[in-house]
Amino acid sequence: MAHQPQRGGGGNDRNRRDNRNGPQADGPDSDIVEKLVHINRVAATVKGGRRFSFAALMVVGDGKGRVGFGHGKAREVPEAIRKATEEAKKTMIRVPLRENRTLHHDGNGRWGAGKIMMRAAPPGTGVIAGGPMRAVLETLGVQDVVGKSTGSSNPYNMIRATFEALKVQSSPRQVASKRGKKVADLMGRRNDGASTPEAVES
Repeated sequence: MAHQPQRGGGGNDRNRRDNRNGPQADGPDSDIVEKLVHINRVAATVKGGRRFSFAALMVVGDGKGRVGFGHGKAREVPEAIRKATEEAKKTMIRVPLRENRTLHHDGNGRWGAGKIMMRAAPPGTGVIAGGPMRAVLETLGVQDVVGKSTGSSNPYNMIRATFEALKVQSSPRQVASKRGKKVADLMGRRNDGASTPEAVES
């Protein structure tokens, strides 16, 4: 009976320690969504036999236009996932979204043998994409998009190709700032077709 309070207290102390470290580890990243895309068991031939380890591919995003991916390898699965998640958080990029739900324009991406295409979609379409591309788009915060992979199904190549397509996404404000014009001028040309004479003059 004398040992029960001590064991219970130790467990409570351990729980309090875990809870205390949890929020500190997250901090401003508490809203980040993590998705495990792929995990693979790899083997290295060493003196005396083969040494097995696990490789994890993670995608993280805040659902508001920021997304990143990372790769981690360790002897145990949880450690590999932790390493991949930390790397993904360090390499996050910001992608402009139209109306916080879809892309501003269509895009294509390629990495190695991986080739993907993405198209903006009207409200209610949903995320029409599969595999690693869907994980990236969902963690990014895209709600309406049509995506298709036309190359390799290797998850690493597909994710890198998806990021290549997202990196070239630009909003009307970014285009206007580069051209030294106002957003209303660009939107007006796109809506009324006034960009044709400008192309002829140039």
